[in-house]
Amino acid sequence: MSDDHTHVQEFFGSRAADWDRRFPDDGPAYAAAVAELRLRPGDRVLDAGCGTGRALAPLRAAVGPSGLVLGADLTPAMLQAAVRAGRDRDGRLLLADVAALPLRSRSLDAVFAAGLIAHLPDPAGNLRELARVVRPGGVLALFHPIGRAALAARQGRQLTPGDLRAEPNLRPLLAGSGWNTTAYIDEEARFLALAVRAG
Repeated sequence: MSDDHTHVQEFFGSRAADWDRRFPDDGPAYAAAVAELRLRPGDRVLDAGCGTGRALAPLRAAVGPSGLVLGADLTPAMLQAAVRAGRDRDGRLLLADVAALPLRSRSLDAVFAAGLIAHLPDPAGNLRELARVVRPGGVLALFHPIGRAALAARQGRQLTPGDLRAEPNLRPLLAGSGWNTTAYIDEEARFLALAVRAG
């Protein structure tokens, strides 16, 4: 396991048990972001870096009983917290790295990724892997329940020009990874970038 993976597992593993209590009011923001994917009944969707599975219920509601919902995370403790919360009823949980997903190419209609991009050791390569598993025309949502400035303030840091989520950085990163950006929103209450899988 790489040092990046170890760091991510240690960071989230130590916080998994209290994660949902720390952010109890994020549910509506997750549901609103999932709605932006415009999923249809029967669609197949991955929550990449699903954590405690807060997006799984709205994803299940969007794709219905005939759809497929997967939640993949690198940290066992986060998946265990999702099971304790009963969220495994809404989707199949996978202990998996988004750098090498155990999924067939072009097998999904969409990917939802909350707070993921800041933790990717190889953002371009990892976004290419997400593109690999999505059909052409499928959708990616990069989401965070608060905007970039609010998140920086919460973490006691300043925004920098090199921030991957800054629009001038994110659009070319996505384009070089097989995605065409269709929407970019960075407000106090949410961050959301939507992209379509290039053909």
